[in-house]
Amino acid sequence: MEAKGYAGQDCSLARALEVIGERWTLLIIRDAFYGVRHFNDFRAHLDIPKAVLSDRLAGLVDDGILDRRTDPGHAGRHLYEFTPAGRDLWPAVHALLTWGSQHRAPNRLRFKHAACQTELDGRGSCQTCQLTPPPTEILTEPVPESQGRRQDPVALALRTPHPLLKPLDTTMPPAREPGLDRVTRVTADYP
Repeated sequence: MEAKGYAGQDCSLARALEVIGERWTLLIIRDAFYGVRHFNDFRAHLDIPKAVLSDRLAGLVDDGILDRRTDPGHAGRHLYEFTPAGRDLWPAVHALLTWGSQHRAPNRLRFKHAACQTELDGRGSCQTCQLTPPPTEILTEPVPESQGRRQDPVALALRTPHPLLKPLDTTMPPAREPGLDRVTRVTADYP
């Protein structure tokens, strides 16, 4: 079995990979930027096994990337939100989304500076304002004609413009689209 860490590597990239380099972890971080905060919403959108998601969320909490707090609206459930260290991952996540869109598959979302509505460039900068906005000043919106086939509550909520980090409302009943037989809906959160 391969060791989890990179003890033999003396570099900051190795230390960062020990925290965010496991399978699923960056997708969880991406979804947290999109506003996902509940266990079941992560699970439904990522199609990730419960045990793996529990392990990755616990690791992100232990490593200071996410905070886990009690959901005041639902006894026994929890919300996951970024710490300042987690929010600092946005430039890396944006860079990977850009690279993936250029070299693997087009991204279904685009990112805009909320203040002026200018689409961010590949480096995450707003050319109109000549700055790189923090994630709290970025809107995500679907690229026209690229809704995809996913019908989970997160995918449906992301079909309308949404500020990064703002909690995503996944409580609306999902709408069926022509040609799709199933709607995936998870109704209970897990700690």
